[in-house]
Amino acid sequence: MALSQITPTLFLSGAEAPMNATLVSQKGITLIVNATLNHACPTYPGVECLRIPVSDLPSARLGDHFDRVAERIHGNRGGGTLVHCAAGMSRSPALVMAYLMRYRGVTLCQAHRWVQESRPYVRLNAGFWEQLLQYERRLYGKNTVKVAREPSPPPRPPPRTSRLTWARTPQQQRLSQVPRSPVLTRTPLMARSPLMSPKTKIRLGSKPSIKL
Repeated sequence: MALSQITPTLFLSGAEAPMNATLVSQKGITLIVNATLNHACPTYPGVECLRIPVSDLPSARLGDHFDRVAERIHGNRGGGTLVHCAAGMSRSPALVMAYLMRYRGVTLCQAHRWVQESRPYVRLNAGFWEQLLQYERRLYGKNTVKVAREPSPPPRPPPRTSRLTWARTPQQQRLSQVPRSPVLTRTPLMARSPLMSPKTKIRLGSKPSIKL
């Protein structure tokens, strides 16, 4: 996923963009915010790297870093800032939206629309949305976004059953009702052939040869 420009000096991307030294130089980036656990921070002359070690899980406390990251972005007046995570879809957009709310005076709804216009495929997890809602309430005393809960999937139906009857024997034995299974599925061979006795031998891949 490519580099997305949020403001003239603020950029958003996945983990591949900061590894491109030419791109970093062309955009005048002097601060890289790395919101991952494992992706390396590149070393470039005159470029500072700030790591935010947070996983992309709803339970991760990304909100603890909103103020710190926003302050660093705002204070980087001498160059551009690149905020990235692994794919540029969840952690880094949430950090950018927090910055826009605090220092650009926009609501969460406006911040989300702003980021989405530059990077349409952003998709924050539910935990980060909740933390952004809390941050907006702290900044403005109210919320402008309501996150709809995804409905729970319907319960899976019980396995289908079928009544399978074995070939007639003198004792008229029958199989009871059992779950449908590839092992027990009745095949054309079973339907056409007589009940196999212990003396019956069938060689696979050839016509049945029955010795009595």
